[in-house]
Amino acid sequence: MSEMLLKDMDEISLGPVKMEEEKENGRSFLLVDENESLQVKNESHFLQKLGCSAAQGVKVLSIFGNTGDGKSHTLNHVLFDGEEVFATSPSPSSCTVGVWAAYDPLLNLIVLDTEGMLGAAHQQNRRMRLLLKVLAVSDVVVYRTRAERLHNDMFQFLGSASAAYLKHFTPELRALSSRCGLDVPLSSLGPGVIVFQETSRTQLLGQDVSVLGQADTLLQKRFHDLSQSTDAFSSVQYVGTQTITPPTDYSQLLQIVNQQVKNTSQRAPRQPAIVFSALQALSDRFCGEISDDKISICSFFPDEYFTCPSVCLSCNVRCKNGMNHQKDAVPHVADGLCQYAHQYNNKVLICKRCYEGGKEVIVVPKTTASSDNQWLGLAKYAWSGYVLECASCGIIYRSRQYWMGNQDPESGVVRPEVKHVWQGTDAFQTDHQNAAQRVLDGMNYIIQSVSEYSAGPTKAVTAWLTDQVAPPYWKPNTEISECHGCKRVFEEAERKHHCRACGEGFCQACSTHSMPVPERGWGGTPVRVCDACYRQGGSQNTGQVASTEPRILVARRVTEVAQSTLDMVSTAVDYPLCFVKGVARPDYWIPDHEISQCHCCEKPFIPSMSKHHCRACGQGVCGNCSSKTRPVPSRGWDHPVRVCDGCADRRDSL
Repeated sequence: MSEMLLKDMDEISLGPVKMEEEKENGRSFLLVDENESLQVKNESHFLQKLGCSAAQGVKVLSIFGNTGDGKSHTLNHVLFDGEEVFATSPSPSSCTVGVWAAYDPLLNLIVLDTEGMLGAAHQQNRRMRLLLKVLAVSDVVVYRTRAERLHNDMFQFLGSASAAYLKHFTPELRALSSRCGLDVPLSSLGPGVIVFQETSRTQLLGQDVSVLGQADTLLQKRFHDLSQSTDAFSSVQYVGTQTITPPTDYSQLLQIVNQQVKNTSQRAPRQPAIVFSALQALSDRFCGEISDDKISICSFFPDEYFTCPSVCLSCNVRCKNGMNHQKDAVPHVADGLCQYAHQYNNKVLICKRCYEGGKEVIVVPKTTASSDNQWLGLAKYAWSGYVLECASCGIIYRSRQYWMGNQDPESGVVRPEVKHVWQGTDAFQTDHQNAAQRVLDGMNYIIQSVSEYSAGPTKAVTAWLTDQVAPPYWKPNTEISECHGCKRVFEEAERKHHCRACGEGFCQACSTHSMPVPERGWGGTPVRVCDACYRQGGSQNTGQVASTEPRILVARRVTEVAQSTLDMVSTAVDYPLCFVKGVARPDYWIPDHEISQCHCCEKPFIPSMSKHHCRACGQGVCGNCSSKTRPVPSRGWDHPVRVCDGCADRRDSL
């Protein structure tokens, strides 16, 4: 008996029906799922699902209300003569999850059926935000309720929706209307709201008063008494019906809907593609997870639904801009002053003269002035110290301008200010004294120029000398253009290695193993071999070759000993050089030991590749991704210096 009960319980679900279990009946389709994801690909797909022409002018009607109040049933009987266009079900679980759409060809209406409020569903915050996005693209909004008396929840929902619509959605819809070239802005007036109440035992609102329109006045008075505004809506009307014995009389609701659809004085019909573009724009702008611990519970539509979720790392104040504002290159902004944190170093210096003149010009301590060349600037730095240079006023301070009595800059020429710190943005860097790195860059430039000038002849002589002392079975360097193992083409300055067993040319990665090759005359000492020969383990029938070749290998052995000695000396010099580079590295540069791949192309670094630093962002990049130069005054580099491709393509000043 218990097994039968458990089996029956498994077949019963009290949760909402999953999208995979819902079936489109041909007239309605899922437009937006419960995760706020559009289920139509583009405008043509939207038109195909609706079954209307692209040139047809349409309006949008949506319905809201609590779960179980019969929203889908109302739409079916008011607009589709009782046909079950939108699914209804006697099941205790919600039969409408997300937003479903259908087209009414008689009234040229796009009808949107929404998920009921107060249902047992997860992600309530995202579902509420979805309801407001639907309301924003609607021309007519029906709020369906079966409450015997109008609850405060309805007034608070509509009042909060009106406030959020004006604050967050109006700018987006205004921008969309300008992009679409509409004569009448979509956001000039919000949708018309119809409150449809069905009672069975209670009198309707204004039923005891014979004055026409008194119900609408009483409804507005309730909004005013609860301190709720309806300024975003073009009209708010009340429609009531008392159903003592079914069926429900929807005639008065249909009459009001017809009036709203035919009224073009406030909102004119528009093409379906514009409706889709509006919904897509709002979906792209207001999306993403909503943290429950930062949501105000006193409002149906708190600002956290629609504002940027980023918070200042120093003072924990939330950004007040809209969601995804960084796509429009709009920086983070927060109200109030921030607090200084040593780990973020979020204090900047502002030129006091410009500040008093109504401008805010940030100055940074740096090694040289923009008017000095690199070597003269370093000489001045050694004598007079760092400088503060304003873009408008020029040089306003030198740290060692006088022999004695040099004042602190904050006491006279600059004004300190603490700024907010945001995740993912450039860290504050008030010290741009990069004299040591400038010296290294200058020396590297000289060394690189000499090396590049002599690289061609040196490589040619080295290859010729190597071929002269190579064993007969080695393939000459002049005939090797690619690795015999991985088939990768050798770069111009890349070193070619020979396998001591087969004599073919390989790259460093394909010839890392070593083993004795006595059959080739190399004796019992392990020597470099390729991966394939290492796996084979060597040949067994080469006694004749082993007895004749050792004399020929003497020259090659001498060459390898000399080359190994030079490599050891070069490595010994590299270690202190790397130490000096690490000390001279500016603070915002990523240390070399933390760089494993190029920040731009994500190509892993190998020992033969040089790691370069972008002077703007400080990330490690390869040579191919950092071939461009630009001045980076914000980091103290007033002359063109190496930058990565990402920073080089930025249109703003670095």
